[in-house]
Amino acid sequence: MSVIDELSEYITLRMSSYLEQTHDSHWIEHKSHSDYDLWFITSGSVKITLAGVEHMAATGDVVFFYPDMPYTASTTGELCRFIYIHFDFSIADQKRILGEFQLPGIVPGNLIQEESTLFTSSYQRFKQSSGASGSPLYMKAALLLVIAKIFELHGLGFYHGEFLKDRKPRKIEASLEVLQNVFPYVDANLHRAIRVNELAVIAGVSEKYFISLFKKILGITPGQYINQIKMNRARDYLYEKKYTIQQIAGFLGYPDPFTFSKAFKKFYNVPPSKFE
Repeated sequence: MSVIDELSEYITLRMSSYLEQTHDSHWIEHKSHSDYDLWFITSGSVKITLAGVEHMAATGDVVFFYPDMPYTASTTGELCRFIYIHFDFSIADQKRILGEFQLPGIVPGNLIQEESTLFTSSYQRFKQSSGASGSPLYMKAALLLVIAKIFELHGLGFYHGEFLKDRKPRKIEASLEVLQNVFPYVDANLHRAIRVNELAVIAGVSEKYFISLFKKILGITPGQYINQIKMNRARDYLYEKKYTIQQIAGFLGYPDPFTFSKAFKKFYNVPPSKFE
């Protein structure tokens, strides 16, 4: 899952629709959505059935649906109320990267209370301000925080989406599993120039196919990925304030400080000597 963090600069989050709904005891819904869908349960509880299995979402919980995931939802009491939001989440050209992870399910409210409260508050702020300047951007930032928290909980083993229990996540056409040995290899060899044909050997495919496959999976080229990782590490080294620019250049496989500084400035629009 660290690939999401490494490529955070390439992440695009697009909100398509959002609304607060209240349903009485007679409500029942049979649907699937073409995009990602989050429900923030603000009152009552909801019963959700997928593939014949029932799940219960209570007040404070967050429900995460993947695209094309058919479900049946209904109230369990007098009424329920929730805020839903449809969105797309992509890395560069890869529109369905989340399909690699077992995230859809009901996130317990006690695990995500701070983040979900921030989002619901941002939604209310947006509605009360009649779409005042900055409100949609604030809501988008709050949504990204919720998604980041779900990733964190999943990565730490505190949350696993029950909607895909006993089933593998729906794979994109080319799976991240193909690259599972490539990522640590890049990390371990940042001190030198890494050739694409080396990575193709690690993945067990031809160089030409590897380049095409890599871009299909992550939406960027192998060269862009290597450069991104080097710039991430350069940033981290500079924040530590323990190393000279010459040392950092050596750590990251650049022949001299000038070449490193030129690459760093091109990426961050500021030379490493002035990076803060």
